[in-house]
Amino acid sequence: MVQRDKRPWILLAAVFTIATCGLVYELVAGTQASYLLGDSVTQFSTIIGVYLFSMGIGSFLSRYFHKNLLSWFIRIELLVGLVGGFSSVALFLLFPLVESFRLVLYALVALTGILVGLEIPLLMRMLKDQVEFSDLVSKVFTFDYIGALLASLIFPLVLVPYLGLIRTSLFFGILNIGVAFYLTWIFGKELKRVGFLRGVSVALILLELIAFVMADQIMDFSEHLQFNDKVVYSTSTPYQRIVITNNKRETRLFLNGNLQFSTADEYRYHEALVHPMMSSLQKPADVLILGGGDGLAVREILKYPAVKSITLVDLDPMITKLFSTQEMLTKLNGSSLSNSKVKVINQDAFAWIRKNAQQYDAVIIDFPDPSNFSIGKLYSLSFYRELQRALKPRGMAVIQSTSPYVAPKSFWCIHETVKAAGFMAKGYHNMVPSFGEWGYILAYKEEPKQWFEQLPAKLRYLDKSVAEQMFVFPKDMTVSVPMPVNRLNNQSLVHFFEEEWSHYQDQ
Repeated sequence: MVQRDKRPWILLAAVFTIATCGLVYELVAGTQASYLLGDSVTQFSTIIGVYLFSMGIGSFLSRYFHKNLLSWFIRIELLVGLVGGFSSVALFLLFPLVESFRLVLYALVALTGILVGLEIPLLMRMLKDQVEFSDLVSKVFTFDYIGALLASLIFPLVLVPYLGLIRTSLFFGILNIGVAFYLTWIFGKELKRVGFLRGVSVALILLELIAFVMADQIMDFSEHLQFNDKVVYSTSTPYQRIVITNNKRETRLFLNGNLQFSTADEYRYHEALVHPMMSSLQKPADVLILGGGDGLAVREILKYPAVKSITLVDLDPMITKLFSTQEMLTKLNGSSLSNSKVKVINQDAFAWIRKNAQQYDAVIIDFPDPSNFSIGKLYSLSFYRELQRALKPRGMAVIQSTSPYVAPKSFWCIHETVKAAGFMAKGYHNMVPSFGEWGYILAYKEEPKQWFEQLPAKLRYLDKSVAEQMFVFPKDMTVSVPMPVNRLNNQSLVHFFEEEWSHYQDQ
């Protein structure tokens, strides 16, 4: 039997483990939801709320446990390790299979929260006769908060970059079960059916170890369920999940499950993004690209002999590395990222542009759609004011601005925000079959002397007459009321985007 003075410290160490594991499961669910559903602020907010509420339910239910508290605690710890450990696996596998994914997500978060909420009150009741009450509360919550701090630090810095979400949840599931197994040995003489508890612990640890080793295969299987085509490449970075699929007709790039381009029609998007602006400038020499780490916009810019330098700022070094080194991808972008005129910088564009002192003739802004607040800041008034400093007096910028057909409020909100930053703004659109009708906004300080006069020869899609037509909007791509400016403190654009695209996808 364990010495009486050592028992409290063993159980307090369990508190530390519980807190660390519990917060990690919460962070995994929030991160996974933002990957799969978008709008990271909403996902994290609702998941934290459901998790904390569920912990409260668990704490309330603990009053109904009266006998064999240590045995109950070990069983609950095993359940936490099982449910929390396999949570990421379950969510990835179920996402492409179930319609009510949010119901599954919140049910899993709630179950984990209830189980974790049961544990702390049970531990406190086990320790109440051995530790002074005020000292007990102080120590339990101290260990609890230290564990939470540790989890919040190592999750983004170590766990996600090096283990990924599946292995992270499994690792902490194993840790939970390991605590339960350890307690069966330390307090074995106080437990009934101790052999059964040890056997279950060993079986669950082995099961999660197998899943840990096969995490890549599980992820591949999940993506094969999610995507219709063959997955030829996939990886997770600290910033996103990258998936490349292929069939006989096309290759597609997905970031966090969202299509970025298809080789079947990407030329329509990139010619429309780049050439209306570039062909209206007089000998643009210095070009800045924000986003566009695939090098496809760079490929189009290099068609202008006057261009002397291209600076590309993209957050994820894995994207620029892939499109600089993989033969299939360099063939697509014409090895543009290896051109001597091109300088690649892997930084957050918002932070980079605030420190930038150089001015450019042309700026191409090719960010993902504003599906969450972290991306929405790149469409904000604050960002476009920084853009003002980065443009030469006769310079021009172009911004990819989502679909004016599916999301007209979002499109014209971006347009209004560009104008509020002091630019003249001119919207246009074209049809990209993989995406539908797509929109762009030109931002400039001085009206160009001539529009579309310097178009390169042999473009696959664009000529002067097509370019002129793109600036005409039918009634169903306009809005009848003034749109608000997208500011950092309200992010109106993200709310419009979420509302319009979710309504479109539900139809």
